[in-house]
Formats: sequence, C-alpha cells, structure tokens
Amino acid sequence: MEFNKDTLIGEILEKAPEKADILLEAGMHCLGCLASQMETLEEACKVHGIDVEEVVKKLNED
Repeated sequence: MEFNKDTLIGEILEKAPEKADILLEAGMHCLGCLASQMETLEEACKVHGIDVEEVVKKLNED
C-alpha cells in the first residue's frame, strides 16, 4: 500500500498494523483514540507538530 498525507490513520493501522511503530516514534501516542481513526495523516501530524512529508517517507520506506 502506498501512503500519502490523505491516508486515514485508521486505514494505516488496519492495512499495515506494523507501521504503528513509525507513528508512535513520530510522537503520535493516541493511536487508540477513536477520533484519531478518522483523521488523515496530515491532520494528525499538524495536531502533533510533525512534518507530514517525513512521516509519509518513512511509512513508504519500510
């Protein structure tokens, strides 16, 4: 699966649960929160002050 800034957090966790570590390492510690499941990667990064392009790159590398 190719990830981008519009990919939902819930979709990432459903289709590639092994990627959760990347999100946690980036500072997204609320992955279990119901609201986070419907956020895009860009929205979640913005809330946490994280560079979305860097996270997208890491998600697509591994």
